[in-house]
Amino acid sequence: MTNKQSATLLEQLNRIISEGRNPHTMDIDVLPTIEILEKINQEDAGVADAVRKTIPHIAKAVDAIVPSLQAGGRLIYMGAGTSGRLGILDAVECRPTFSVPESMVIGIIAGGDQAIKNAVEGAEDDTVMGVADLKAIDFCANDVLVGLSASGRTPYVIEAMKYANSLNAATISVTCNPESPMMHVAAIGICAVVGAECITGSTRMKSGTAQKLILNMLSTASMIRLGKTYENLMVDVNATNQKLKARATRIVMQATDCSEEQADTALQAANNRAKLAILMILTGQSATEAEAQLADNGGFLRRAVQSHS
Repeated sequence: MTNKQSATLLEQLNRIISEGRNPHTMDIDVLPTIEILEKINQEDAGVADAVRKTIPHIAKAVDAIVPSLQAGGRLIYMGAGTSGRLGILDAVECRPTFSVPESMVIGIIAGGDQAIKNAVEGAEDDTVMGVADLKAIDFCANDVLVGLSASGRTPYVIEAMKYANSLNAATISVTCNPESPMMHVAAIGICAVVGAECITGSTRMKSGTAQKLILNMLSTASMIRLGKTYENLMVDVNATNQKLKARATRIVMQATDCSEEQADTALQAANNRAKLAILMILTGQSATEAEAQLADNGGFLRRAVQSHS
């Protein structure tokens, strides 16, 4: 890095809210353990409110994601460091929770899979790789790109978002700094202003928590809109282990007020698909009949139940 580049970066960091010094924690290095924890907790308490203020923008993002997924597109999260890891976490957890294909929600991190566990020096500044990583998954206009960066200035993500824009794909930014470059590049900008961190620049803390909350909202609301829940039950849970099989049984019992034996019998006939088992119990249909009715109602269980009554 040249002296000029270094000076420019320092100037940028000086303007970034999440890189500022927090006046409430200047003495954190001399406090006893319990007071350190109280300070951290006090700072964390404001994160949910900062996210609440962004809900109108999160709603716009969900309303862009849902039609893309319905049309066969994908939800792609992209970030560096903590932001990239959070995107991967949300993507991976969509699969067992909502029984979506691995290809529907994808997390990409600067530096590749090795960066999940170990920092890859310079990866976040690699603009060429940002575009290359999208091309490697055949990113197209039907897909949605969610760029993640606490600072909102990560070059790897910004260049990828520009590429996505050139394809007329939907682009969404999730940052913690207003007026950041990513906010201007994205079609939809989500910015939770959580302020300076307890430890200056440690954006895995409040900024990371805000990003995690927003990702929870983006994916969960999108899956609800796609018919992946019934009331507040995750009826599309993928029962791939003993715990999830027990959860599927419990979900069927909660949705229908049936006995454990009835739930297990229905699940067996439904090939462990809780949504189908619930419809069978509530309507008295066979698995074949219930599956056809679900299909007629776009996979929405509540609609299928109502259309039978």
